[in-house]
Amino acid sequence: MPSPAASHPTGLHARGFGWQHAGRNRAALKDIELDIAPGERVLLCGDSGSGKSTLLAAFAGVLGGDDEGEQTGELTLYDGAGHREAPGRTVPVGLVLQDPDAQVIASRVGDDVAFGCENLGVEREEIWRRVRHALDVVGLDVGLGHPTQRLSGGQKQRLALAGIIAMGAGLILLDEPTANLDPQGARDVIAAVRDTVEATGATLVVVEHNYSGWEDLLDRAIMLSDGRVSADSTVAEVAAARAVTGLPQARPVAAHAPAAMFSRDLVTRFGPPRSYEIPAGASTVVTGPNGSGKTTWLMTMAGLLAPVSGQIGMSDEVARGLPPSPRKWKSRQLAHRVGYVFQDPEHQFVARSVAEELRVGPTVMGEEVPTARIDELVERLRLGHLLEANPFTLSGGEKRRLSVATALVTAPAVVLLDEPTFGQDPSTFAELVIMLRELVDAGTTIASITHDEMFIAALGDAHIRVTAPKAALSVPASRARGHRRREGRNA
Repeated sequence: MPSPAASHPTGLHARGFGWQHAGRNRAALKDIELDIAPGERVLLCGDSGSGKSTLLAAFAGVLGGDDEGEQTGELTLYDGAGHREAPGRTVPVGLVLQDPDAQVIASRVGDDVAFGCENLGVEREEIWRRVRHALDVVGLDVGLGHPTQRLSGGQKQRLALAGIIAMGAGLILLDEPTANLDPQGARDVIAAVRDTVEATGATLVVVEHNYSGWEDLLDRAIMLSDGRVSADSTVAEVAAARAVTGLPQARPVAAHAPAAMFSRDLVTRFGPPRSYEIPAGASTVVTGPNGSGKTTWLMTMAGLLAPVSGQIGMSDEVARGLPPSPRKWKSRQLAHRVGYVFQDPEHQFVARSVAEELRVGPTVMGEEVPTARIDELVERLRLGHLLEANPFTLSGGEKRRLSVATALVTAPAVVLLDEPTFGQDPSTFAELVIMLRELVDAGTTIASITHDEMFIAALGDAHIRVTAPKAALSVPASRARGHRRREGRNA
C-alpha cells in the first residue's frame, strides 16, 4: 500500500528569530538565521537547554501567545508551489515531542492516529486507510481499539510518529524519537522515518543526542549553543566533535554477592512471575523490549505499586528493622532507603521552582534541609542557572537531571532510575554516569532501566534482562565468562 503523500515538502526561513519564555531571565533563542530547503534532512543538536526543543516548537507553530513568551524576528514556512506563511496556520506540520505522554489525544490507538487527519478534513475511508498503513510502518501491532494508556513510553513514541505519517505532513519534526526505545525499536523507527521521507519527499528535522543509525539518513547538522546557531556542517563532523569520552567501565560483581533487593515469583499488574536480584553496592542495568514490564517491576520493587503475589525482599542494611516489603513503609521511611527516578520526570515534581523542588523531600519529612548536599548536586548536574525556574518549563534533559537530583537529596541506600540519561547531551551524560559511579563506590546500590549501550558498558556491573512473556534469569556479569549460573542475575 503506498504511503500517504505530503501535500508539498515544506522549507523554513528564520531571520533574526528569537523567543523568551515568560518569567525567564534569559532568552531561549536569540538571533536565529537559518534556511532549510524543502526536502532537506537535518540533525538539530546542541547541549541540554540550548534551545533545540523550543526551536522545534517554533517550527511547528506551538510556542504559544504573548502570555507565554515574547518573539523577535521572523519565521516563515514555504513550499515549492510558492505558498508562504508563518507556522501554526494551514501548512500541515508533524511534531513528535520529547514526552510521548504529552501528545496522546485519544483513549484508543486508532482514534489517536486518526486525530490529525480528522482535523485536516480527510475523507473517512481515506483516514482509516492511512491509519492502518501508518501503524504498520512504525511497527505498532496492537490493534486499532487497543487502549493508549496501556502503551509503554516507547510505544507511545511510535504512536505519535504514526499520527504524523497519516497526516502526510510536508515537514516532520522529531524530538529525540528513539530515546526510550529498545535497540530494535529504535532501528525500526529510523527505518520507518526513512521510508516516510523517501516516499513523500517531506522535510525532516530531528533532535537527537545519539547519532547512531541516523548518519545515512540525515545530510546536514545544525548545532545550537546558548540559543544561537553555532555550527552548520555534516552529521559526521558533528558526531566526531561531540563524542562521549572519559566514561568509567562496568565492574562485574562477584559470583555470590549479597542482594540489596530481590523478587521471588513476583507477579505485578503486568507480565509473568519475576525472580531477580539487585546486588548490594553495585550498579545494575535493567534492559528488555519496550512493553516487557521493566518499569512495572521496578516501581513494584520500590513500593510504588502493589504486588499481585510473590515476594519482595530487602537486605537488613536496606530495611533497617522494617518489614521486607516497601509497600508497607511510610513515606519518610522509604525516602531514606529507596529513591526512585520516574521515566517521566514531571511525575515527581510538586514545587514552583527548582530550588524549592530540591528542598521538598527533607521539608516534608520535618528534617533539616541538607544545603551542602543540594549545592553539590546543583553544581554537578548543572542546574545553577535554573534555580528560580518552574520545573515544568525546563527542557527534557534539564527535567531529567532535576529528577535525579531530587531522588538523591535524602541520600537513600538504594536508587532506582528509569531511563536516567534521556535527553542528555554528551557532557551531561558523562557527568551523570560518573556521578552514579561515585555513588556506587561510596556504597549506594543503583539499578537503572536503560537501552543505552554506553550506559550499560559504564554501569552494567550486573544485568537484568526482562522479557515477555517469559521472565529471564539474571546472573552477575562475571558469570557471563563461563561461571556457574544461578537464578537471580544475568550478564
